[in-house]
Amino acid sequence: MLGPVILAASRSDRMRRLMTAAPGTKQVVDRFIPGERVDDIVPVIEGLTGRGLELTMDVVGEDITTREQAAAAREAYLELIDRLKPLELGERVEMSVKLSMFGQALDGGHELALANVRPVVEAAAGIGTTVTLDAEDHTTLDSMFAIHEELRKDFPQTGCVIQAYLFRTEADARRLAADGSRVRLVKGAYKEPAEVAYQQKHEIDKAYVRVLRTLMEGEGYPMIGSHDPRLISIAQELAHRAGRKLDEYEFQMLYGIRSEEHLRLAAEGHRMRVYTAYGTDWYGYFMRRLAEKPANLRFFLRSMVTKG
Repeated sequence: MLGPVILAASRSDRMRRLMTAAPGTKQVVDRFIPGERVDDIVPVIEGLTGRGLELTMDVVGEDITTREQAAAAREAYLELIDRLKPLELGERVEMSVKLSMFGQALDGGHELALANVRPVVEAAAGIGTTVTLDAEDHTTLDSMFAIHEELRKDFPQTGCVIQAYLFRTEADARRLAADGSRVRLVKGAYKEPAEVAYQQKHEIDKAYVRVLRTLMEGEGYPMIGSHDPRLISIAQELAHRAGRKLDEYEFQMLYGIRSEEHLRLAAEGHRMRVYTAYGTDWYGYFMRRLAEKPANLRFFLRSMVTKG
């Protein structure tokens, strides 16, 4: 299993230095992360929305060790929102945030993360869009869900992410579906122990379908985060059985992965949102993309050999 090895490498400073210095890295990283600054990303946003796609924007960076860094993350999102305002794209471009970036792991981190993310959610609402709280490792989820609940008191459109491989997720899905919130369902990309998460692909896939059925039959807005053709077909069937119209759920996929499928789903009338990351601290995000899909690792190694 290469995934856990790659995830371990994502936390290695030595591997970070080697990867950053490697001559072929930038070309491959650009496939998944199309820019480092807001100026880089605005043309990407205009191009994708012009082709009928929607986006969720992620400013990459998770290794926050100071309150100053957490405040800088908040300001990066506020800068993005400021640049989105004149584009008048509304909910076609939303934001995804990791609460670790806003100081969740620091002393007093729960209150700090809430204080830092609230202005971002408020600013997003001001331009007609919203924010989704990304899920991280299982130890952070109670805090994330509590912050999600608090934000929804004033901004009920605030979304959250749940991960199919965690045992707790079926119960979380039932609660969230009844509550009417926006929920993105993903398989899960963190290395979790067998005590809290399924370890085998077939078990994770079955859990994904069970959770997705709950969301489709509930009162919320499901967001299907998957590139798996089989799960996409199942999602369409579950939506049909639940009597959902095409604008009552959406598909989400990563920028740079199965791009033709993005366009195909949009052409069929589905809401198709592309998870698009940008920023200078790309290493952790990039390594998780390699861990999720062996084909991504083969693509990267082939490019390194070609360009090295």
